[in-house]
Amino acid sequence: MKIFVYLDESGSIHKNSSTKYFAVGGYFALERDRQKIISSYREITHEYKSKRNIKFSKEIKGRDMNSALKEKILTDLQSIESFYGIAKVFDKTKMRKEILNSNIFYNYAVRLIFDDCIFPLISFSKVNEPIEFILNLDNRSLALKDLFSLEEYLNIEYSKDNFSFRVTYLDSKINYSIQLADLIVNTFYNYFNNKHNVASVYDILILKKFRVSIFPGGKTFGRRYKIKI
Repeated sequence: MKIFVYLDESGSIHKNSSTKYFAVGGYFALERDRQKIISSYREITHEYKSKRNIKFSKEIKGRDMNSALKEKILTDLQSIESFYGIAKVFDKTKMRKEILNSNIFYNYAVRLIFDDCIFPLISFSKVNEPIEFILNLDNRSLALKDLFSLEEYLNIEYSKDNFSFRVTYLDSKINYSIQLADLIVNTFYNYFNNKHNVASVYDILILKKFRVSIFPGGKTFGRRYKIKI
């Protein structure tokens, strides 16, 4: 069985950054709904671009979308059965240790996404086959030497479990799934950083379709009960 996970980030992970928050997030879905999610996002954004004479090839970042577009996209996606939005938000002002190595911390952040936002929602008890998580990330800030470090790290961390990880790096400029992940993580990043900017978007969210976890402290909101796969 394959579960597809798409992640992006908002804020700055760098230790010298003055931003208060850093977030990693996006969404996960079962294989049967993967293309349906992509098609929905593509159709809505193409209609938006067409009305405004924007080239279809141009990427629209989550921070550049107006509230109406965000609401339309997220309302549509929430109707898809196995779509679940996720985010891990780090309050850097409350962390006891500073971030010395961005790549190591990012790997840790992704692990926490699984521990706090994905695994708690999935019922593994009746799954009799190995589960492969296909993890897709934006490649724009990735050094060549780091290409395989996350995949190796996750497979070692969860070596006792009946699942594996395959990490793929995609270009957000041409990949709709990563663009959607950017929209989701940017929405929750702004919920903490500047709530009034996304108030109308947050109001239309069906919280059982999302799970957000805060670090440090482990506080969560959104979905809390298991998904049968």
